[in-house]
Amino acid sequence: MMKLVKESAEGYKGYGVPYLMIKQEEASDRLAVMLPGAGYTNQAPLFHYATDIYLQKGYDVLNVNYRYNDDFYDDFSMEELSEAVRFDVAKVIGQVLTEFSYKDFCLIGKSLGTIALASELQRPLFRDAAAIWLTPLIKRPDVFDAMLTLPNRALGFIGDEDRVYDAERWNEIKTNPQMTLRLVPGTEHSLEIPGKTLASIDIMKDIMAEIEKF
Repeated sequence: MMKLVKESAEGYKGYGVPYLMIKQEEASDRLAVMLPGAGYTNQAPLFHYATDIYLQKGYDVLNVNYRYNDDFYDDFSMEELSEAVRFDVAKVIGQVLTEFSYKDFCLIGKSLGTIALASELQRPLFRDAAAIWLTPLIKRPDVFDAMLTLPNRALGFIGDEDRVYDAERWNEIKTNPQMTLRLVPGTEHSLEIPGKTLASIDIMKDIMAEIEKF
């Protein structure tokens, strides 16, 4: 039986950041950290199934459930929202690691969450962490540079119909020998094909199979 621990950290400008720890019945020294998008939450398919996969692998799982669609953030510029997600994720992870100890890490980020992922991977703590980049914001210099240069073993997925896709940058990231990239034809920002439910389910299955092997 998994143990669920619901907590909150004091985030950027004092606004609370809820998080959920899903812990193995027996103590684990491995932690998977889920960093979702602004609207694509940890309850959405990519994170729902990735959470299950990492629990089956014996990891504890940390779901960071920031709420950037709340009214509190309505007047934030993209620059300030980026600062907030970096601050909030660092605060949550720091709070968790004062209570629990881990040796191995996998960080999984999507969209806005890849801003925090790029930042967290700079920390010595995550020097050997594995990373999964879902629809990364590669038009941003911080995300692009992290994917291009960081030595972490990594897996990345993006759709060729995604508004954040940039073919030239994606191909340049391929030169990082630690990075395994998958361009998913016909998919948009949720890694689904609009109006094609069964095809989207097949794509989800393929992505999860890759994550399970990673």
